[in-house]
Amino acid sequence: MSAGEGEAQDAPPPVDAAAVAAAAAERAARKRVAERWGRSAAGWQHWLARSPVGVDLLHWWFDEADLTALVGEDRYVERLAELLSKAAARDVAAMGLGCHRDVERACRFPEVCSLDPVVPPGGEISSYRHGGVPGACSGFIDCWSRHEIEVDFTAGDRHRAVLLFRGGPSEARLWVDGVPVGEGELLDKGGLWEEERFFAIRVEGPEDHPQQGLGHIGAQLYAIVSLVVHDAERGTTQVFVPDDSEGYVYATPEACAAGTPDREFQIEAPGAA
Repeated sequence: MSAGEGEAQDAPPPVDAAAVAAAAAERAARKRVAERWGRSAAGWQHWLARSPVGVDLLHWWFDEADLTALVGEDRYVERLAELLSKAAARDVAAMGLGCHRDVERACRFPEVCSLDPVVPPGGEISSYRHGGVPGACSGFIDCWSRHEIEVDFTAGDRHRAVLLFRGGPSEARLWVDGVPVGEGELLDKGGLWEEERFFAIRVEGPEDHPQQGLGHIGAQLYAIVSLVVHDAERGTTQVFVPDDSEGYVYATPEACAAGTPDREFQIEAPGAA
């Protein structure tokens, strides 16, 4: 074997110029995404490329100042709620909101959470997903922005509640599956799902209740509260209002305002043992 033949055998394989260029382009794209949309968004690129509303939501969220100046505060909030009401859990995670795993920071596992959820045959996505899990968590809390967003999904992500607390009960607004709920009410900071169908949230109770007054330290509402319950399957809302000896069920917030209850029931008198 000649020296020339040995050198030819030891030579490195030819460089794949196309692969090198593609890798460089991907790094540049991720850097640009991180600079424009935040570092958390960079890990969601593959999901956002096929999400129906994820990019629109990210754009609306990150360009809030310019968009609010363009369309006004009310329309900005309405459109934000519209997008959140259509978004998948992965879209909300890509915004950088805190989740069930850690409410104070963006998702740290986009390489896992951005994957399609694993659903057993005949099963559905869990109503409570926590941690690094394909499909992302099922609940999100915004601890940093003035909107104070909370988003909660039910089993199979069939229903979702979107609350924008916005600093206090008088400014708070709630949507369930995109339908405004509790309009005109002073809303508590957060509600909960019952039986994967009913979303319940406390609202300010009657001013003339004999026990009405300041609530405990940290409470958002006064001591005596009413309850708004929205049936996500039927799209109906009922308001439960306490009295000193009776409870009232109102079919709609308008019926509550008019003082025309749908049902009445006896309850224990305030102060009774």
